[in-house]
Amino acid sequence: MGKKNKQFVEKITAMEDDFAQWYTDVVKQAELVDYGQVRGTMIIKPYGYAIWENIRDELDRKFKETGHSNVAFPLFIPESLLQKEKDHVEGFAPEVAWVTHGGDEELAERIAVRPTSEVLFCDYYSKNIHSYRDLPKLYNQWGNVVRWEKTTRPFLRSSEFHWQEGHTAHATDEDASEETNKMLGVYADLVEQYLAIPVYKGRKTDKEKFAGAKYTLTIESLMHDGKALQSGTSHHFGSGFAEAFDITYLDENGKSQFVHQTSWGLSTRIMGALIMVHGDNRGLVIPPRIAPTQAMIVPIAQHKEGVLDKAYELRDKLKEIIRVDIDASDKMPGWKFNEYEMKGIPVRVEMGPKDIEKEQVVLVRRDTGDKEFVALSDLEDRLPALLEEIQQGLFDKALAHRNEKTTIAKDMEEFKQTLDQKTGFIKAMWCGDQECEEKIKEETAATSRCIPFEQEKVSDTCVCCGKEAKELVYWAKAY
Repeated sequence: MGKKNKQFVEKITAMEDDFAQWYTDVVKQAELVDYGQVRGTMIIKPYGYAIWENIRDELDRKFKETGHSNVAFPLFIPESLLQKEKDHVEGFAPEVAWVTHGGDEELAERIAVRPTSEVLFCDYYSKNIHSYRDLPKLYNQWGNVVRWEKTTRPFLRSSEFHWQEGHTAHATDEDASEETNKMLGVYADLVEQYLAIPVYKGRKTDKEKFAGAKYTLTIESLMHDGKALQSGTSHHFGSGFAEAFDITYLDENGKSQFVHQTSWGLSTRIMGALIMVHGDNRGLVIPPRIAPTQAMIVPIAQHKEGVLDKAYELRDKLKEIIRVDIDASDKMPGWKFNEYEMKGIPVRVEMGPKDIEKEQVVLVRRDTGDKEFVALSDLEDRLPALLEEIQQGLFDKALAHRNEKTTIAKDMEEFKQTLDQKTGFIKAMWCGDQECEEKIKEETAATSRCIPFEQEKVSDTCVCCGKEAKELVYWAKAY
């Protein structure tokens, strides 16, 4: 490896030495973000935003397929409106950023910079839902929110982040329940099929559910370092918000009823999962389905006659079937190899004078580093197939890692020993008592991640207190 190439890779701390620093190095060196002037804010740079756009666009397509419409609500929430749902405001109070002045004048009422938009939608619904004919309301909002975090890290926990928040209103509890489940399925499909990240699906405990919700459903994924990450949530509100905001409708019999609501969201936090599940010591590894550039053509000895012309001709041919680009800069090929490995581009296409002579190219996989020689006449068939192989390979590798780091514990001694020796998900039975849940967190720093839909009985007794167990829970240390 040339000196310049080696120096470039050394800008990334090895994940085995310091995972947190590795993460920060990758985020910076791959040019995903820069830090904003206000603590905890981030500038998402063009490459980082291009990845987010591909995630966003796929999700938006799924929302529209399921009958949802996009809307845009204000960034500001009057304090009196935020206070209308007691549990909700208590849950968000420590994270709210307040506006107290407009220009030089002190405001008569403080204004919250939205941490989430439930109360805004509820206020709107209370004025615009009158009859069963007005239901359901299936809305989604793309935007940004502010939550004043004490400790911050790009994508994973920032004071301001981008996301979508769905807010729907239904005539019955059953309709709202169906919506809550459906949207969790949309998230799981996106994360598994496009980001190649396997997830556990389940319900949050009452302690961990969204403030003001009847219940919360979640998808949980496992990072390379064995910590869990909540990757998307879907909340069933029941009629609690409707009662607080007087959101009623007349049913078919002319009787007044409260609506039943849901809310669901996925944020730029998923970018953190993408980095930590697939990345390695050379930088990012981006699954082909969401990669802004799926293949990068790197001409070799491009100063020689005909090489660049042939490379551009190849790009124009391939761009009809995949997202492809070419680096015709005067930088050395070794620098380019490192640059696009750092950025996680799925396939590198090398083409030099000898390849042109043989009417072939060299394909190099980012995930495994494997090379193959492919005839130009076969390339339009081979490249899409290779991208699908990479996509599936990344999922399979992440699934094997999660399975290897998912273990069973039957008592607290085994629980603690497992956490000490091997980070990851722990499957353990729970009695349902919040005291046990809090004790586990206090003694181990592990939290309940979800009560999985697919239940097993790994023991008869609660892992903490030894009393009769009610359900299986996935536990883990988490971001």
